[in-house]
Amino acid sequence: MLIPVILSGGAGTRLWPVSREAHPKPFIVLPDGQSLMQKTLLRAAGLKPDTILTITNRDYFFITRDAYAETALAPGIALDYLLEPVGRNTAPAIAAGALRIRERFGDDATMLVLPSDHLIRDFSAFANAVKSAVRLADQGYLVTFGIEPTGPETGFGYIEADQSRKLGADGLAVRRFVEKPTHEKAEAYLASGGYYWNSGMFCFRAGEFLAELARSMPEVSDAVLAAWQATSREQIPVAIDAAAFARVADISIDYAVMEKAERVAVVPGHFDWSDIGSWQALGGLVPADAEGNRVQGDAVLVDSKDCFVQSEDRLVAALGVQNLLVVDTPDALLIADRSRAQDVKTVVQRLKASGHESARLHRTVHRPWGTYTVLEEGPRFKIKRIVVKPGASLSLQYHHRRSEHWVVVSGNARIVNGENEIILGADQSSYIPAGTAHRLANPGKVDCVMIEVQSGDYLGEDDIVRLEDNYGRS
Repeated sequence: MLIPVILSGGAGTRLWPVSREAHPKPFIVLPDGQSLMQKTLLRAAGLKPDTILTITNRDYFFITRDAYAETALAPGIALDYLLEPVGRNTAPAIAAGALRIRERFGDDATMLVLPSDHLIRDFSAFANAVKSAVRLADQGYLVTFGIEPTGPETGFGYIEADQSRKLGADGLAVRRFVEKPTHEKAEAYLASGGYYWNSGMFCFRAGEFLAELARSMPEVSDAVLAAWQATSREQIPVAIDAAAFARVADISIDYAVMEKAERVAVVPGHFDWSDIGSWQALGGLVPADAEGNRVQGDAVLVDSKDCFVQSEDRLVAALGVQNLLVVDTPDALLIADRSRAQDVKTVVQRLKASGHESARLHRTVHRPWGTYTVLEEGPRFKIKRIVVKPGASLSLQYHHRRSEHWVVVSGNARIVNGENEIILGADQSSYIPAGTAHRLANPGKVDCVMIEVQSGDYLGEDDIVRLEDNYGRS
């Protein structure tokens, strides 16, 4: 039995300002209208498994679920989820997934671990590589997929294969894993012909991986097992016990297992592959004009060369410039030399250090019940556009320091305002004083769209006291 395991986490800081902590890289919509997460799901589903397991952070579950709901899958594929309370890197995440799979399907179930933010277009070649990996996994190997380098890339780890030790028709024994190299070393690896980029995709039997983790890193194995034993499986999706999982070490699968294991194989992936790790990579998905410019959105470039421009809401004009990276979002603008694309993460580090909200949130914020968009804010006021999905509701809550005025734009709203419950339609409104328990729900079959006007001496999102919530938020 083959079970694809999709890992969804990571901030994708090199793709700021589109990728943010609360809405990271896997959910970025590509030029063809699909997100990387959706493409990964379709790739996994194309292998015709009975079950697909997605391991993600609790905060991303509802976004993931909605993205999957928009994706047309073949009937009969069950979607399972395992929610991490905190990120602890790939080794603990995969170990928790292996425990979930072993519990449901036994030690011999084969896991195909797929990061959710990779792009592979050639499904046929990918499926053939998976078949080769499964055959090796059935022989007890821990299998990784290697990508043949196309240049001296310094942003990837490398795998050195033992060309003299062929394993089956397509596999090779792994000699060693190599850290991200200097440019000179990367050139040497490329010239030797025996190295592959480490794709971060793996295939092995659940029991084999757990046994190897217990042998190579018993403290990590024991900590993950303790967290799993403390986790209730009665509630779906299964959420890993927060207190126990927080005690697990933060470590990657390469460090914890793959570099220490003896029976490790690499299957060269003869398919196109990109981890979309920078704006250079994402820009490469957009066709270039005669001057080498790539544009997504509304832009005018005059006497400009080799630029990438992405604009969401407004026109961007560039005159007499070259080799620029311009990414415009409603609340943040990035301008950089294209050669510095890998350094965008330093901008995010500075934003985090200063506590700037744009490192974490977009102007439009996704919530389990829908979205809200901050339209305008200033001293003592904030204006939001709120969209509540059919059948969804916000928590029953109150605020200490702000009042709210809700105006329904379209659809219907069921509102709890203190002791009263009312139904409002378009052009109707309700005022909620500070300290009053209130709730907004959509009883209809179409989106409920509202304008919310907040007023008070503090308008931060942390001034929320939840009394009752359908989504398990405290």
